[in-house]
Amino acid sequence: MPCLGTIRRTLCMLLVLVPISAGMANASATLFLEEPYGKLGFFTATGHAAVYLSGVCAETPVVLRPCAPGELGAVISRYDGVGGYDWVAIPLIPYLYAVDRTEDIPLFVDPKMVAFLRDQYRRKHLERVAPDLDGGGTPGGNWYELVGSAYDRAAYAFEIETTAEQDQSFISVYNSSANRSHFHLSYRNCADFAKDVINFYYPKALHRSVVADVGMTTPKQMAKTMVKFSSRRRELEFSHYVIPQVPGSEARSTPVHGVVESFFKSKKYIVPSAVVSPVFAGSVAAVYVGTGAGHFDPARNALVYKADRKLEPPIGNEDRRSYQIELNHLVAADISESTRVEKSLGHLMNNAAPGFDSEGRPVLRMLIGDDAVNVGVAPGNIFAAESSGRLAQQILEARLREELRRGNPPKVSESDVERDWALLQKALEVSSDNEIARRAAKPLPAAAQLNAGNRP
Repeated sequence: MPCLGTIRRTLCMLLVLVPISAGMANASATLFLEEPYGKLGFFTATGHAAVYLSGVCAETPVVLRPCAPGELGAVISRYDGVGGYDWVAIPLIPYLYAVDRTEDIPLFVDPKMVAFLRDQYRRKHLERVAPDLDGGGTPGGNWYELVGSAYDRAAYAFEIETTAEQDQSFISVYNSSANRSHFHLSYRNCADFAKDVINFYYPKALHRSVVADVGMTTPKQMAKTMVKFSSRRRELEFSHYVIPQVPGSEARSTPVHGVVESFFKSKKYIVPSAVVSPVFAGSVAAVYVGTGAGHFDPARNALVYKADRKLEPPIGNEDRRSYQIELNHLVAADISESTRVEKSLGHLMNNAAPGFDSEGRPVLRMLIGDDAVNVGVAPGNIFAAESSGRLAQQILEARLREELRRGNPPKVSESDVERDWALLQKALEVSSDNEIARRAAKPLPAAAQLNAGNRP
């Protein structure tokens, strides 16, 4: 069994969790700094910014109200081309995972499952901002950015406490203001909106960098100034955590940069510039070094968020390596080294149809042998089908391999790994039991039956 951490680490974690647990009960405003992904990650590395308000909920996507006890609040942000609105508010769990309940969050996703979950949520809750096409089809546009953010990318969260009075004032002002889109990439983008929201609660807390970002407001600069503001206002409770990208076959998101930093670190920009104009390239380098544009690391000292529990420190390198070694030993006897689990799993998921079971939890509808079954992909239904042990094993192994992979941002806490490890062991047992049962139920060859009948 892998190392489960030292007593010192456990005590430190408990000391960290006590003030966090107390703080999370209060209202707060949290800046989300979200990594770029896909084509956006190739052309620009500035990412996306949004604000999560734990005391403000969405009556509709464009009408705000105070949260009732037990509600988690909403994420509010500016988008380009979503129903003609300047801002849209989405409840926290749907914003991150495109489902209403934490127990429905898939363990592993592919693009088809992500598209299905998003469209199903849109049909239930977002017809006002993203209505069906004629004939009931799914519309195009950027509405998909409203839900399931954690399937596309990791996000860094910078949380500062607020009051109910501040929330009520925010609700009154934003509900009564014109909510019509005037999006502009340079001066009315998502980071400008996030800046305005945080500054509504704490005036002049966030500001852009005219030099490091060439006058443009960027998500990373907003996070940087948020941290600086919290250091000046130590009486305000502050937390910093990362929301990991959900494991799956979706491409992983990429590091977030400012404008000059993005240009300086991108070979596709800086190398041609250095050839054509060494003076210009040198000026970019001087700005990068002089402003310290690359010094701010949003992953530094970040805790790890999961929807069904409190914030925790990320798993340590020693424990991570220990689990990786044990994982290789655990599955070596069952999966041929010549067959990649991810390829096999990808093939199975690609040939399956996403859906919901009778309790509304996500499933994959597929043929296993001659039987059509619904194979669960959430923790609560992954073992629902008797014949799904092998697929559950593949899903959980692929999930653990992604969680235990090195690199920033932090991907997992120790308790996350322990839970997934226990599920994998159960999957191995279920798969083994099913194989024994299958062999026991298989008819004996005629010769074997004859020999068995002749025994005393």
